Amino acid sequence: MVNIIHSVQGYHSRTIHFLNVAFDSSGDSLLAGDRQGNIYVFDLNGNRFNLVQRTMQACTALAFNLRRKTEFLVALADYSVKCFDTGTQELVSWMRGHESSVSSISVHGSGKYAITTSTDTAQLWDLDTFQRIRKLNVRQSVGIQKVFFLPLSNTILSCFKDNSVFAWEFDTLHCKYQLSPPVEGSVLFYKVFAVTRDSRTLVAGGKSNHLHLWCLELKQLIRIIQMPEKVRAVRHLEFLPDSFDGGSNQVLGVLSQDNIMRFINIETCKLLFDIGSPEEGISTAVISPNGQYIASVMENGSLNLYSVQALTQEGNKPPPFTFKVVEDGSKYTSEANKLITKVTSERSKGPWKSKQSKIQSRLLKLQANTSLENKENELPGGLNKKRLQALLKGFGEYPAKYRMFVWRSLLQLPENHLAFSSLIDRGIHSAFVNIQKEYPIKSGKLLRVLQRTLSALAHWSAVFAETPYMPLLAFPFVKLFQNNQLICFEVVATVVVNFCQHWFEYFPNPPINVLGMMENVLAHHDKELLQHLIKYNVTSQVYAWPLLETLLSEVLTREEWLKAFDNIFSNHPSYFLMIVIAYVICSRAPLLHCNQAADFEYFFHHRNNVDINLVIKEAYRLMEATPLDIHPQQMLDDFTPLTKGQYPVFNKYPMFIVNYQAQKWEKIRQDEIEYLRERQLAHESEAKAQEQKAEDEAWYQRQKLLQEAEEQRQKILLEEEKLAEQRQRLAVVKRELKVKELQLLDASRRRFLNYQQDQLQMELKRLNDEIARKASMRQQETIAVQDTEPESQKQLFEQHLIKDQEAVTKEMKEEVEAHRRKVDLEDQRVQRLIEIDKEEIQKAQTVAEENLARAEQKHTDTDWRPRHNEQDQEECYREIVKLLHDNRVREAELLKAMREAEEKKQEDVVQNKAQLEEEQKVAAAANGHRKQFLDDKMNDELELAEKLQREHGCFERLCDLKARCTERGVEVQQVPGSGNISHNDLSTLASSPHNRSRAELACREQELMAKVRQLRRRITSRARARLPPAPSPATAWSP
Repeated sequence: MVNIIHSVQGYHSRTIHFLNVAFDSSGDSLLAGDRQGNIYVFDLNGNRFNLVQRTMQACTALAFNLRRKTEFLVALADYSVKCFDTGTQELVSWMRGHESSVSSISVHGSGKYAITTSTDTAQLWDLDTFQRIRKLNVRQSVGIQKVFFLPLSNTILSCFKDNSVFAWEFDTLHCKYQLSPPVEGSVLFYKVFAVTRDSRTLVAGGKSNHLHLWCLELKQLIRIIQMPEKVRAVRHLEFLPDSFDGGSNQVLGVLSQDNIMRFINIETCKLLFDIGSPEEGISTAVISPNGQYIASVMENGSLNLYSVQALTQEGNKPPPFTFKVVEDGSKYTSEANKLITKVTSERSKGPWKSKQSKIQSRLLKLQANTSLENKENELPGGLNKKRLQALLKGFGEYPAKYRMFVWRSLLQLPENHLAFSSLIDRGIHSAFVNIQKEYPIKSGKLLRVLQRTLSALAHWSAVFAETPYMPLLAFPFVKLFQNNQLICFEVVATVVVNFCQHWFEYFPNPPINVLGMMENVLAHHDKELLQHLIKYNVTSQVYAWPLLETLLSEVLTREEWLKAFDNIFSNHPSYFLMIVIAYVICSRAPLLHCNQAADFEYFFHHRNNVDINLVIKEAYRLMEATPLDIHPQQMLDDFTPLTKGQYPVFNKYPMFIVNYQAQKWEKIRQDEIEYLRERQLAHESEAKAQEQKAEDEAWYQRQKLLQEAEEQRQKILLEEEKLAEQRQRLAVVKRELKVKELQLLDASRRRFLNYQQDQLQMELKRLNDEIARKASMRQQETIAVQDTEPESQKQLFEQHLIKDQEAVTKEMKEEVEAHRRKVDLEDQRVQRLIEIDKEEIQKAQTVAEENLARAEQKHTDTDWRPRHNEQDQEECYREIVKLLHDNRVREAELLKAMREAEEKKQEDVVQNKAQLEEEQKVAAAANGHRKQFLDDKMNDELELAEKLQREHGCFERLCDLKARCTERGVEVQQVPGSGNISHNDLSTLASSPHNRSRAELACREQELMAKVRQLRRRITSRARARLPPAPSPATAWSP
């Protein structure tokens, strides 16, 4: 349907790869995350997309089927899981707790819970509170594959890397059941899982082309589906939902290593369709819950969206199959063949010819004669020993796919779980606790399995704990069956019981009887080689015993060893001895050239260029050509499987020797334990002695430090006493300096006030002189021009007089204001000095208190000192207390002196204010008298002028003069008023400015009286000049 590519345009265009996709519960919206942490939502119905979040780091898993439809979970590369809202595009919650990358997120059907899975743990979360409910921890060696909810149920399924599958009840988290290991548990390792919607069928796959179908109701494996040969590993499994199948999904999508996702029907095993190709491979895929869409992330980083309806149309379906695998209905068919159903390629045009088809045809041909076979040859699982031997002789080995199953059938393993569990529960045997020192194996898991297997053998029979070659004998089987320890133990036990008969009769020496039988057989078939070996003193303990005790594992490769044991397990136990002799005979050419004992030992402990097929044929020849009197078959019993329920008693060894060795080893062990205990005690006592020595040294060091600290403290106290005395002297000097400074400041202030007063008096005198000079000049000018311009001169003189008066008034105001500011600054400076003195007194008091507290603390720390030191300290404390008391007394006296100075200053201010008010009252009264006097004089002059005007007709001119005089009188009246306002505003002004103001008023008054008199004289002289001489009266006007 759609191919989505996220590309970035620029100087270097590039494509940003998508990593994960997820559908919502409806299947109509798709969530996709890319490598840069961008999360997109694709609306499939609305055909649009939206960027909902930028996480700035790659996402490892997504989930979009929560209870709140707009929320989704995203697992990030920093091992955290975040919940975002697609609507608001905001972070809802941040969940931490994983220590490795989160590989999957499974959400419960209700959408309220989620399980996040990493390789080391799985955590259950509550999506309402976003709190972790439980945590599943496993051993690091096991690891978790996947943990998920079964659909529409309250069951949690956990799958581990050791192929174990557990089902847990969600409410109680109790284990409901466990799925037993599959038939091919040693071959197929589960990696991916898928469950049908009805939670009845589980499909598991891994690094194989087989798929295992488990019925979860029956808890057993019901089918094995074999994918085409092109499929070598399965990477992803997912069922295709169908609305009409009732939840029992039939179509399964299988993504393989070739990046092609094939959809098969698990019932008919038909390949329906596939998506992807080797050129455009699929990295991962998700199917929508409604089964309509398939979203796949491609290898090139793009996102493909497929329509299931278009893929399942008749025209797109593949042609029908040309053949099917024949289903095995015979009772002799193996269990694996009953389960396996092959998915064949639809492109084949005829039957597939191969060796396997020949095998099947031979098996089918033998089925007709099964009733004639001996019942003793019948094996568990429907196999027949004679048929297997015939098959083995025809092909030389069993199919690798079914080898483990055939071995288990040939050895007839009882699988006694309870008996094996009881042996394992006894723990690691003491003989194999330190086996890693003797056999350093890189794989920790393999070492643990070997250790447990050997311990179980030692608990089963005591001789195996004393057998030195037992690890060499058991290791090949441990390596093959390391994933199933029960099978491994039973295979080794069966080999020991049947193929190692009479080995322990001469314990702890090699089995001389068995080696003698082998030497007789070699002497019968190759006397020359035996004579050569005898010539160089090479006994059977050199050429036969190393091959026996290691089960040929040192001289054969893995494939050769497996092929050899295919024949050994399919024949009589004596065949094992024959194959060892055959190996020696087939190696006769290089052995005849050896002439050193070291060369023979090296030959039988290392791999050699020997054809294993020739060795096997030679062993069969020896089995047939050896006479009965020397044939090992006469000495060895037939194959006897282990008993079911409980393992048989193994006591075919000299028990007294084993017991003696066990007792000896136990005694050695006890002695070693006692020695270790004594050595531990010696180490502990030595450690205690060292600790005591260290404590003593530390105590002496502490005592030395305390002594040095005491000496230092005494020095500090002496220095503090000296400093205290110096501080006291310094405080006294500072106080004296401050008093002197205050006195100097007071004296300088008084000098400055006196100087200012002198300057004011000089300025007043200068102004008076200037006024007198100007008055005299004006008087002279007035006399000079009185005939021409008497009136203009008079007006000009009045204007100058008013201006001078205003200037003098302004100067007086400015001087008063400046004086007031200076007085305020001096008061502020005095106040600041008082505050500084208080602060220094407080600091001195604080320092004294701190010294007292420090002295008390040191007194507390040194209570353990001798008594005479305490007396000295008490005397010091008394002196400090006395000094503090003296300081407080001096501070109180200083505060008292400061308060008296402030009170005296306040009294001076109040007295000056009262004196100023009295002077203002006196000045006001003088002004009133002066005004009254001027008014009387003016009235007399005006009356005289009016009388003369009536006589000479100059009334209008005299009226004007009266108006001017009246205005001038008002101005003269206003000037003292302004002076009074200034005096009232300034409460701190001295009496000198008021005296100067009265002097000025008195001068002006005299000048005005002089001008009035002069004007009266001129008017009188003019009137006399114009009037005719009249008879002199009895009285006359005096000038």
